Amino acid sequence: MQSSFPEEPQEKRQSLLDAVEGLRNVLETGADEAELSGTLPASTVNAIYESGLFSFKTPSILGGAEADAMTQLDVIEAASRIDPAAGWCLMIGAGTLSNIGAFASDEAIGAIFLDGKPPKAAGVAAPSGEAIVVEGGYRVSGRWSFASGIRHSEWVAGGAVVKNQKEDAPQQIRLVVPTVQVEIHDNWQVIGLKGTGSCDYSITDVFVPDRFTWPGAEPEPRRGGANFRLGRPGMQTTGHCGFALGVGRRALDAVTELAQTKRRGYRGTMSLIADRGSFQRFLGESELRLRAARALVLETIEEAWDFASQGITPPLPLQARMRASATYSTEEAADITSQAFRFGGGTAMYNSNVLQKCLRDINAAAQHNMVSDRTYENVGQFTLGFASANPMG
Repeated sequence: MQSSFPEEPQEKRQSLLDAVEGLRNVLETGADEAELSGTLPASTVNAIYESGLFSFKTPSILGGAEADAMTQLDVIEAASRIDPAAGWCLMIGAGTLSNIGAFASDEAIGAIFLDGKPPKAAGVAAPSGEAIVVEGGYRVSGRWSFASGIRHSEWVAGGAVVKNQKEDAPQQIRLVVPTVQVEIHDNWQVIGLKGTGSCDYSITDVFVPDRFTWPGAEPEPRRGGANFRLGRPGMQTTGHCGFALGVGRRALDAVTELAQTKRRGYRGTMSLIADRGSFQRFLGESELRLRAARALVLETIEEAWDFASQGITPPLPLQARMRASATYSTEEAADITSQAFRFGGGTAMYNSNVLQKCLRDINAAAQHNMVSDRTYENVGQFTLGFASANPMG
């Protein structure tokens, strides 16, 4: 399979960012429909798919761009700055597809990448299912929450705990099944990230052949390079950081534009928001805070990438810092977005105003366990030398 993106890293980065920018009109047009319907419209999904962006993390041997971690940050940030829901679904869809591509068996790849074409995928990493070992595979039952983009998916990945496995065999597995085999629950009635369609899904006593499973404890990838040796925090950090920084930027863009035309104050004292010293300070400080958060993320993932590029999984303390950098970015973006919303005044409250959407979406993203404030405790425990320290604790 041949990738449609250049091989040279900087050319590939620019090509991917150009692809995101090329989607601007369709993403902006579909944003309101996504909010109302609770999932991305078909026009948005199809445009992302046709651009090749759902495959931007997929191993190159399967036709994907297999972009490096730093480029992944740029791509998700750019997409989320245009439309947070689309950026989030791109993060989840591309991440799920890349994991299937890296870890699934050759037989499964032949069925999933039918005729060499990548599918649309969704998935949940949590081992919320139960798997019973049977001849040739597993009988799996379970219910998984927060399956972003599942309504437009063709294949769904999930995790399961093996209930009757021998001690020397995997105690958890990852599995992938056709979406037509799962029941999608219409329970995505939420305050933020409405357009992501992150519904629950369930399966009951479904036979999953061995070839459609792989060990859940970060096995050696069958395909692909450094991306798949970053450890679980590393494989998700770039997406969460990119999303947060993109939404923070979108909020700052919106309030900067609004401040140059909107007047606030009582009669006789009204002035442009942009003329107020308090807003000028907020704007300058927010610019530096977003840049500082981004610099922290880049420093951390570049350090991890150096290890992964040598075939070495980054040390656990570094993995903890990677995850914590995502928490830090999310918290900075959430605080900046909240202040931007307040400067927007009553105008910002209307559903038609992007500031209220950014406020809801970034706070919804902050609920994700990957960016829990527990990540700071993890870094502290590694710093103190606790033997029990765990980057995913």
